[in-house]
Amino acid sequence: MSLKEAENAIVEEFSMYDEWLDKYEYLIELGKSLTDFPESSKIDENLIKGCQSRVWLDYKIEDGRIVFNADSDAIITKGIISLLIGLYSGRTPQEILSSDFSVVEKIGLKENLSPTRANGLVSMIAKIREIAAKG
Repeated sequence: MSLKEAENAIVEEFSMYDEWLDKYEYLIELGKSLTDFPESSKIDENLIKGCQSRVWLDYKIEDGRIVFNADSDAIITKGIISLLIGLYSGRTPQEILSSDFSVVEKIGLKENLSPTRANGLVSMIAKIREIAAKG
């Protein structure tokens, strides 16, 4: 599935819910789907700066694609990072860098977060872009 198709699928998924409470529940469920994040990877180097809660993002390069793994100590934040890595993990650096990340606006995520969580979202996107730029 292309990145654009994956983004459209997320937009469609979120549009099924009328209330933001239901969308938060969906984010929480996404967070529960994250693979186990090893304690040994919960280091400062993997900590995303600018997030109120603690968010760790680790990655490896496999066959020219970036594979992300993440965790957070807050359930909504864990859902947000899960959503992002669900979209961008397994993509090439070029695919990630060519994305405008507008999917977060299309689903209304940024404006429905508290200011501190919205800042955290911006920091998560910046970190994903930074990793892709190194890619």
